[in-house]
Amino acid sequence: MINLVLFGPPGAGKGTQSEKLIAKYGFVHISTGDLFRWHTKNDTALGKKVKEIMNSGALVPDEITIAMLKEELDKNPQAKGFLFDGFPRTVPQAEALDQFMKDNGSAIHFVIALDVPEAEVRARIAKRRTMENRADDEEEKLNKRITEYFTKTIHVLPYYQNQNRLHTVQGIGRIEEIFENIGKIIDRNSTTGYPK
Repeated sequence: MINLVLFGPPGAGKGTQSEKLIAKYGFVHISTGDLFRWHTKNDTALGKKVKEIMNSGALVPDEITIAMLKEELDKNPQAKGFLFDGFPRTVPQAEALDQFMKDNGSAIHFVIALDVPEAEVRARIAKRRTMENRADDEEEKLNKRITEYFTKTIHVLPYYQNQNRLHTVQGIGRIEEIFENIGKIIDRNSTTGYPK
């Protein structure tokens, strides 16, 4: 089993690359954003809490996110591996995820960070906003999310770097080229063994 975190700011291309990784490697994709949207759309108990928090532009509390992740892992006992997208966003979340995976007899084997500058992120999301009209791309909410990433979330990277689990990939360029670079990291690690 391979478990990895795909990391990057809003608009870095995590969703696009996740789709390609799932198709090639058979990962179960766990996107906290998708989980939040599903729970809010279906008006679950967790969804009602998430909706209120997301509408304010704040981050969802760790215990709610972990509860959603646990539900998804429990649904997929035969998974070849999990690809986490959008979580963790803080060092305490990274620590909680490590403990959660350990309790489930597994681990986060490595983290792939898509490196995209803030100016490029803003340009991409402006384009996405006109094409997809996603509620979470509204300018005020977007500014909060981008600021949150570049002032807080980015500090998760040293946590994984210190454990030799971090790999950075240039997130600007052709989608296929970025995907090939991610694939090389996964394939190289599959032959040399994953960090525990």
